[in-house]
Amino acid sequence: MLFQFIFAIVFIAKNYLNVKKKHVMSNIFKAYDIRGIYGTELTEDIAYKTARAFAQMRQKELQKEKIIIVAGRDMRLSSPGLSEALIRGLIDQGADVIDIGLASTPTFYFAVCELKADGGMIISASHNPKEYNGIKITRESAVPFGAGCGMEELQSEVENFTAVEPAEKGIIKKYDGITDEQVKYEEQGIDLSKIKKFKIVVDTANAMGADYLEKLFADLPQVELIKMNFALDGTFPAHQADPFQEENTADLKKRVLAEGADLGIATDGDGDRIFFIDNEGSMLEPAILRGIMAKIFLRDNPGATVCYDIRPGKITEDMIRENGGIPSVTRVGHSLIKKQMIETSAVFGGESSGHFFVKFPHGVYEAPMVVIMKLLLELSETNLSLADYARPLKKYFHSGEINFKGADKEKVFTRLKEKFSDAEINDLDGLTFTYPDFWFNVRGSNTESLVRLNLEARSEAVMKEKTDEVSSIIRE
Repeated sequence: MLFQFIFAIVFIAKNYLNVKKKHVMSNIFKAYDIRGIYGTELTEDIAYKTARAFAQMRQKELQKEKIIIVAGRDMRLSSPGLSEALIRGLIDQGADVIDIGLASTPTFYFAVCELKADGGMIISASHNPKEYNGIKITRESAVPFGAGCGMEELQSEVENFTAVEPAEKGIIKKYDGITDEQVKYEEQGIDLSKIKKFKIVVDTANAMGADYLEKLFADLPQVELIKMNFALDGTFPAHQADPFQEENTADLKKRVLAEGADLGIATDGDGDRIFFIDNEGSMLEPAILRGIMAKIFLRDNPGATVCYDIRPGKITEDMIRENGGIPSVTRVGHSLIKKQMIETSAVFGGESSGHFFVKFPHGVYEAPMVVIMKLLLELSETNLSLADYARPLKKYFHSGEINFKGADKEKVFTRLKEKFSDAEINDLDGLTFTYPDFWFNVRGSNTESLVRLNLEARSEAVMKEKTDEVSSIIRE
């Protein structure tokens, strides 16, 4: 009887631990990447198993055991240990690893493409606070890996991990200088000598954008670079590495004005998002920047397709159409936009949160350096300040992204459909409601437990009125 009792307790405990493990897994496997609190949600053991599982997936997909995977990491304090575990998992599964070390996410994508690897894994939690870490994954040529294109299978493989031993282990090759190669590659086709003198303040939030920006501006001696928070520091001593949140660009805006600078630049934790501050200390709306880039890319690629996410930012669509391009609306998320860019052969794409993608000969991925160079060239050729260039493009009034914690997404959707039943309704990603004088999108976050609202209108009064109205319905 005692034996049976002990057996039952052990059985219950094992089941409890398995359920708890799967709950943790479901929390960290996101739509675009893997992300969680280091030590409790994301551990070296999970990184190791995830690496082995991904290598197994790639081996099956490519029908070969000897594959090459690029590995990199950001500057977070937990990244070296997680990276070591990840690389160990890859080589234990028989994959050869090209270790590029510290790198931004755009540099990582470049490495996967340029080195003709079969995929890549980088340790980074992007803009999340210092307690977090994560893993971003890509297939060959920076082909996206996320929800609907591998993430669910990977999660299942990690949850039910069973090692399949390879004929032989892989090897590690250290690769230095990949950022230098990336800078030279992205400078191709851009006449840097035509960029006039600028004074630019750059805040990289002690994160990975500093790696490529330091090298880019070294090739632009006509630019006076004023650095803010360039020293890599995974504790983020100045502020969180998320320029999308206004409080994180407050010091940069003040510095631009104090220095009499032409513009300011801010990058996020892994350096794949970029934001600009104009000479009057105001942030350039990503939708406007996206429209400017569309205009520039369409000059060289007449009639081409440009992708942008469904969140309000009508100026982008206006500028694509005005410049003879084909607008292609996507779901929110960098992997989803890149996937659609590949499917539509789009030359450029932009997300409202500051991701800007370029179609290169070897792949599609974020290219903040290209955006910088093309914007500086455009301002040089027009001889306009950034504020003056953007002023005529501020045709619409935007609520900004408003987050609601604890809201039941499905109930919110039901209430909104009842209230705004006479709107043109689109369910591509969440729900988008369109009226002649205002339009808005409400969707659940793919990375956090939030409901997000973005609303835009033709007048500030309507924007404020409708933002309050929709917000009150979400809060009910």
